[in-house]
Amino acid sequence: MAAEVDCSDARVRRALSLVPRHLFLDERWREQAYADTPLPVGPEATISAPHMVALQLEWALLSPGLKVLEVGSGCGYLLALLDLLVVPGGKVRGVEFERELAERSERTLRSIAPGREVRVRIGDGEEGWPQEGPFDRIVVSYAVRGALPAALAHQLVEGGYLIVPWGEGELTYLERLCRRGEGLRRDLRGPPCLFVPSKSRQGRPPSSDQPQKYHNLKYH
Repeated sequence: MAAEVDCSDARVRRALSLVPRHLFLDERWREQAYADTPLPVGPEATISAPHMVALQLEWALLSPGLKVLEVGSGCGYLLALLDLLVVPGGKVRGVEFERELAERSERTLRSIAPGREVRVRIGDGEEGWPQEGPFDRIVVSYAVRGALPAALAHQLVEGGYLIVPWGEGELTYLERLCRRGEGLRRDLRGPPCLFVPSKSRQGRPPSSDQPQKYHNLKYH
């Protein structure tokens, strides 16, 4: 079963039909799993509505062999979809701040795709996963307000895409940014969207050992 969403990409529609969304949810929410709405998966964490997931995947322009990172990977649902869209030869990694969510997502991913290696690191999404990079695509699954995380830009390949809900104040917009030289260029800007905020920005400064090169990003 799959949620009915408006999606022009046949590969994305197929992935949405193959990944059992209900398995990533607690039992009490499973009856609503395929409704086009976000649902809770933990404290201050949600699984995004299917139409937003489809948009993230479409904008990422995924193909076999790509290396993809999701930060704020939550319950692991988007990781499973990403994995389907980059096989054969691709690699998918996730970073999740909450230990319980990260461990649960790995268990679910192993249960539905035992032959694939989708790994999740427990940590600050804004630091990315430098040991596994660089990445062809980075998908951010939380709201970024203000400056973009410098480490994520640093871990993108030239011509790679960053998909991120980004804005100022309460309002964020889904953006696709392309790495060009020493900056990021806006490629697409979508409708306003609601994502949970970054937990790493709640009372803790960014890690001082991350590359500083992109703190003042060229953005155009």
